[in-house]
Amino acid sequence: MYPIRRDGLLLGLRELTMDDADAVHAIYGSPVATEHLSFEPRTRADVREIVERAVAAAAVTPRHEYAMAVVERTGGRMVGYGRIALDPHQPRGATFGFALRPESWGRGYGTEMVRLLLGLGFEELGLHRLWGARSPLNTASARTMEAAGMTEEGVIRRHIQKGGVWRDSVVHAMVDDEWHLEPGSRSD
Repeated sequence: MYPIRRDGLLLGLRELTMDDADAVHAIYGSPVATEHLSFEPRTRADVREIVERAVAAAAVTPRHEYAMAVVERTGGRMVGYGRIALDPHQPRGATFGFALRPESWGRGYGTEMVRLLLGLGFEELGLHRLWGARSPLNTASARTMEAAGMTEEGVIRRHIQKGGVWRDSVVHAMVDDEWHLEPGSRSD
């Protein structure tokens, strides 16, 4: 499935292009934006490689990865990055992740971004289960996923090593029949 385009009230999802490398770096290169992510801030060269791989993955058939630019509907400025990765060991299952530019925090963008990703997963990709993990200290992400209708399921102990220290991850998930119960979840 290519190209993906999905719109909400404030934001849209679209395919990444190489022109997005600087905007992705504004997220992945930021110590503030990556504080609770699973990696240290990335260099501009690292981000360029990530975007190159994402653009290449979009052209693969069958497609297993959906790395999306999250853009403001008014003006098209890229404010976030979202990713769904199909899991070959979970039929119709996938993981997802998301991040916003720090200057975009507190505007309700996070919840809309997660709902756009969930809609892509359930409505367009036909997934049964979509899950993501967060740092236990990332309470903003917990609120965002809860507001999007996801359920906190539990803890993966010592899951991520960052800065030489192992940390837990908290799992949030949704299954397809829960998505269809969410008010306003469908884009029809």
